[in-house]
Amino acid sequence: MIPPELAEEVLDDLEVMRARDPHGLLLAVAGAGAQVRETARLTREAGLDRITGGGRPRGLVIVARREGAVAASVLRALLGPASPVTVDVVPGPALPVWTGPSDVVVVATRTGAGAYAVGPAYEAARRGVSLLGVGAEDAPLAAACSIARAPYVALPAARVRHTTLWSLLTPMLLLASDLGLLRGDVADPETTAAALDAAAQECGPAAPTFTNPAKTLALELLDSLPVIAAEGPLAAAAAGRIADQLATLAGLPAPDFRLPDQRVAACAVLGGPLAPEDADDFFRDRADDAERRLRLLTIRDAAAVDDEGAGEREPRSAGEAMEEVLRTAATHTVPVSDLAAQGQAGSDGRLPRLARQLAVADFSAVYLALALDTQRGPGR
Repeated sequence: MIPPELAEEVLDDLEVMRARDPHGLLLAVAGAGAQVRETARLTREAGLDRITGGGRPRGLVIVARREGAVAASVLRALLGPASPVTVDVVPGPALPVWTGPSDVVVVATRTGAGAYAVGPAYEAARRGVSLLGVGAEDAPLAAACSIARAPYVALPAARVRHTTLWSLLTPMLLLASDLGLLRGDVADPETTAAALDAAAQECGPAAPTFTNPAKTLALELLDSLPVIAAEGPLAAAAAGRIADQLATLAGLPAPDFRLPDQRVAACAVLGGPLAPEDADDFFRDRADDAERRLRLLTIRDAAAVDDEGAGEREPRSAGEAMEEVLRTAATHTVPVSDLAAQGQAGSDGRLPRLARQLAVADFSAVYLALALDTQRGPGR
């Protein structure tokens, strides 16, 4: 494992990071705000009115994987349990058998290729279901949408793998807004883009480690086994994204727990056999320490309203569950990295606050990957 002091030297050396980043991950993550603005324009140009003119559908069926599935989970969490339409996320290549003309199908993928994307689009056209496609320019999915006379959001070829979450989420948010499912201010692209821009300014490669929250988090995760605790459904969707990025980019496993319903499991892990032993003993032999230590990573949605514990003997809100998890971590001397703190300053609204937390986490995953030099191997 690379020592933290050497990792910090890597993260503060722009030339070394550029050499270790052949796919341009850092530049792509830094441009998330620009992605939102450009994708919003492309979505408007695609003509959403072709599927929103018929009024509110019975349900949204979103065909997506990985980043697209995370985007769909964010949308579903924003709509909440009181949503007048159902939101179902399926991986393809088949549509649910009950999908019909009263529904809207969204196929969201960076490439716009493959049976899991193209097959559902043709199936939606055959059943007379309204369709929205999101994918690369000149992709097979674009042809399928053209045949169905459906709007297609053509993403530029410059989109980089693992960094297209906001390109896939923005069309979904605008569709939900145009259907009257979300207020315009909730899905406002400019507010979200501004939050992402602010995070990029603080977390960019030119900012030194001691003032850069993303580089600091990457160094904290360097010798850690992160355990992610998410406050409520919206934060849980983001936690899944963070866990996927850490695993995919840096090869670091990170279990994530949604609070309050996974409170017991989270506390059991933090107080279990992987918790530090005698961590408060200054004179202990560090050679006996495990190579990696548990570290709690929190992501929060202060506006979460979660009644899932109402029928329990000890009902807890998501916020109360988070406080119990934090107390458990303190009891067992598990260190905490508080992503939640990054979502409070300078952001208005649930989505911009979440965007800031996600931006810090995305930067951190990339920095960790560059410190470990995982992006120059075959198959990347």
